[in-house]
Amino acid sequence: MENLNIVIYLVYLPVTVLMTIVTAKVLFKNSKIFMLEIFLGREKIAFSTNRLFEIGFYLLNIGVALMTLRTGSIENSQSMVETLSRKVGVFSIYLGLMLFLNLWFFFRGKKKAKQNPLPTT
Repeated sequence: MENLNIVIYLVYLPVTVLMTIVTAKVLFKNSKIFMLEIFLGREKIAFSTNRLFEIGFYLLNIGVALMTLRTGSIENSQSMVETLSRKVGVFSIYLGLMLFLNLWFFFRGKKKAKQNPLPTT
């Protein structure tokens, strides 16, 4: 039924975009300290790099949400709720994996910065 597909789209897109925004805000607000350590206290480059990572996070995750928008034929309300739950659940798992991947990059960068400190002049 065409109307039920539209309902899924109208619920799925705002929910996934909101999930992405909230996750990005929390992740990148709290990652500033990692960036300062990685870039050895150089605030300008640390915060600029953090912002670029944040923009990439938005683009990647919203792009995945848009690419997975398509649904099959929805026959009734139960099918609509089940499809919507599955789509939001899969996106939530994907977003969680992206969060942990970013954390891994931050910890890896922090470890590399400690191994290779800048020479003092």
